[in-house]
Amino acid sequence: MISLVPSWAVYNEEFWETIKHRNLWFIKLRYGAVLMLFAFIVSSEFLLGIGFTQTQLVALTLINCSILVYNGILQWLRVYLKCEPFKFNPLHFSLVQMVLDLSALMLLVYFTGGIETPLFMLFVFHMIIGSLILPGTVIYTIAISVVFIFFGMVLGEYHNLISHHAVAGLLQTPLYNNFKFIVTYSIVFGFVILMSVVLANKIANQLYLMEQKLVESLEQLNAAEVEKQNYVIGVVHEIKTPLSAVHSYLDVILQGFLGPVNEKILAKLQRVRARSAEAIQLTNDVLKVSKLRLLDEIKKEEIKVRDILSSVLKKQRANFDRKKVKLHFKDNRKIRSKILGDKLLLEIAFSNLVSNALKYIEDEGVIEIILDEKEKGIQLEVCDNGIGIPEKDIEKIFDDFYRASNIRSKGYEGTGMGLSIIKHIVEKHNGTIEVQSPSRLASTNKPGASFIVFLPLE
Repeated sequence: MISLVPSWAVYNEEFWETIKHRNLWFIKLRYGAVLMLFAFIVSSEFLLGIGFTQTQLVALTLINCSILVYNGILQWLRVYLKCEPFKFNPLHFSLVQMVLDLSALMLLVYFTGGIETPLFMLFVFHMIIGSLILPGTVIYTIAISVVFIFFGMVLGEYHNLISHHAVAGLLQTPLYNNFKFIVTYSIVFGFVILMSVVLANKIANQLYLMEQKLVESLEQLNAAEVEKQNYVIGVVHEIKTPLSAVHSYLDVILQGFLGPVNEKILAKLQRVRARSAEAIQLTNDVLKVSKLRLLDEIKKEEIKVRDILSSVLKKQRANFDRKKVKLHFKDNRKIRSKILGDKLLLEIAFSNLVSNALKYIEDEGVIEIILDEKEKGIQLEVCDNGIGIPEKDIEKIFDDFYRASNIRSKGYEGTGMGLSIIKHIVEKHNGTIEVQSPSRLASTNKPGASFIVFLPLE
């Protein structure tokens, strides 16, 4: 089997997807061409006053039916094609389509007047399409063949070697036997065909090569990102080890295992312990984000979102009771569909959302958690009447290490990684997350925030 695949495209998935898509596009266009040819025959006969002989009508009908039949066969065969560079593949399939279409068009041109028919201009359209798919040598060979066959047909009609099928009512004076006319038109036709192929093929090759360079650049960026995240993980692990050791030693001291500690020193040590705990939490969050970014695919299983939320709320029950927060959990779905996703990751995301709401709400506040069904997915809303998020911070709130200005000013502890982790997890599930502040539970001094997560069913 002759290979038509350029060396740079052998393992280029985007190239194969493009060829398959265009093959399907050509098949759909061909059905339209059949309808237009039928309309052309009918309108020419009854509206334009152009008459066809019995032979022409039979030939045009047979050609149109043949196009319809082979197009149906091509559509059936297309399903079984595989993208194997050194076997019959979608590129060979494109070549077969091209040859069949050009053969049908050549017959149409012959039976509608040869050099006298305007249909011969459609060859240009086919040459441009072929140039977008087929290699240069192949399309140049086809273009030269078309020009020579067309010129041979025209000369054959001129010398009466083959019959000329004139279309009555199209021209007042026959032109097929005018030598100057046929030579001039044939030369111009050949020039237009070849120039169309040269220009279209050159542009197509440039676009393919540009696309290949972009793919290679993207792969290099991904490789650099993987290397960076691995480096971050290594560095953070090295930092975390001494931090954990310091934290453990502080626990030993604060728990009195080394004897009594002065109250002033004890207060200082407790502050140091709180800061060390915050630093350890920060390293853990950085590790989570780095590992999430390294995940190419997540483990997917059927999940009941309500069950995950119930588990999260059960674990947070003590914190709700401690702050006397009123919780309203509603499931408004008529059909409780399952989603495909990673149960552990989603539990982390939902837990962080609920923890954030609890953290930034005052005692006796209100938190609403609502599940709704949306088109092709599930929507989860976590809404509170807490301190809210200033408008200027909303755009950056999901950035790594970013903390809202009102949180920093009020002394809330945190790493600024919680919402970033949630966003990464949601996006790994092809979902979206957005925030609104003030929320619909807002009051004068309690603007609140509402986080809305959408997760697709598939």
